[in-house]
Amino acid sequence: MIPRDLKVFQAAAIAEAVSWAGLLAGMFVKYLGSGNEIGVQIFGPVHGVLFMVYVASVLVVCRNHFPSVKELAIGLACSIPPFFTLYFDRRVMRRWKSEPQEAKVS
Repeated sequence: MIPRDLKVFQAAAIAEAVSWAGLLAGMFVKYLGSGNEIGVQIFGPVHGVLFMVYVASVLVVCRNHFPSVKELAIGLACSIPPFFTLYFDRRVMRRWKSEPQEAKVS
């Protein structure tokens, strides 16, 4: 059974990537398309909130499951480039699944 904090982290990582896609599409329309700013006006604040949720969830997951500064730094760095949160999500879940059962219970 996947712990709740990892489920929240996964949802945050996926939502942050989706918001990146929306923001990039909005910027494309604004700067290379019709000049309409509605996409940026909608997805900009949404992406900002989801970015903060992702960062908070990385802090919680690293504290609870992977207490290393290196893992924390990688997770936080993955919040900057578009779609890298999906990479870190896969990395965290792969590591969590490879942990011994005793470590998962405590």
